[in-house]
Amino acid sequence: MERTKHRKKIVIIGGGTGLSTLLRGLKKFPLDITAIVTVADDGGSSGRLRDDYDIPPPGDVRNVLAALSDVEPLVEEMFQYRFSKSEELKGHSLGNLMLAALTSITGDFANAISEMSRVLKVHGKVLPAANQLVTLHAQYEDETIVSGESKIPLYGKKIEKVFISPADVKPLPETINMIREADIIAIGPGSLYTSILPNLLVEGIKEAIIRSKAKKVYICNLMTQAGETSDYTAFDHVHALLDHVGENFLDAILISNEEIPENVQYLYKQEKASPVKIDIEKLVTLNLEVVKKDISIVHGGAVRHDAMKVAKWLVEYAK
Repeated sequence: MERTKHRKKIVIIGGGTGLSTLLRGLKKFPLDITAIVTVADDGGSSGRLRDDYDIPPPGDVRNVLAALSDVEPLVEEMFQYRFSKSEELKGHSLGNLMLAALTSITGDFANAISEMSRVLKVHGKVLPAANQLVTLHAQYEDETIVSGESKIPLYGKKIEKVFISPADVKPLPETINMIREADIIAIGPGSLYTSILPNLLVEGIKEAIIRSKAKKVYICNLMTQAGETSDYTAFDHVHALLDHVGENFLDAILISNEEIPENVQYLYKQEKASPVKIDIEKLVTLNLEVVKKDISIVHGGAVRHDAMKVAKWLVEYAK
């Protein structure tokens, strides 16, 4: 999709299902969208392709491409199809294999994403946070260090900080340009330590965000996540972001004002998750605009951000 002068330019930073869900709503609005996607995943199909082909993991990128695509539903379903019978292919999605193949053909992961974007008629730009392999590490309160995105939530201790190696990995120049030109930068929703922060740890990205004149908003998670953010309040989420970036760079936080039904909370309790508590008094001490909106939806026993409602608010906020 061509970028036009009259469209607001929005940069979304994150990974996982939260990012792709939000993008399905945003693509319905007249916006220039850039999605900056984490490449720290090392589990499942992505991890196997990462190890076998020495490429950045394609899974989060694949989901974002599917979310922003404008192709027949059957084509998207095929792209997302996951093999289940063959031992060699079991667990792999067709989209992951296609991205791996294109990386080999073009010699570059970012080029593979660009070519796949054309095939899928993607609304906007999809950019990897880094164009090479990175490994995510976590240091816990007991000073233990665990390496590997998929292993981090399993340790069960409070995370003090996360960091990546190599530490001097650089973003694509285009990524910095998109951040510089943005009217609004949205961070989240998504797993705080394993989907959002890995993007901000790439040298050059957090500096570009700090310098950008865009409005910067954090879309707060609805539920805590076992092994990552157990018992975290909204303030705790923001504090972790600011601590890793090293500066108070946010203008606003978007939070849900809806109560999550008791039966849904019970289901999440089995997974050691609970609603994120909103401690407004502490948030305002950070000079944040606290925006409470009806932005959640319950479907199939799971609570999610309502993509259209969040997108609509972002469009209004960008004006």
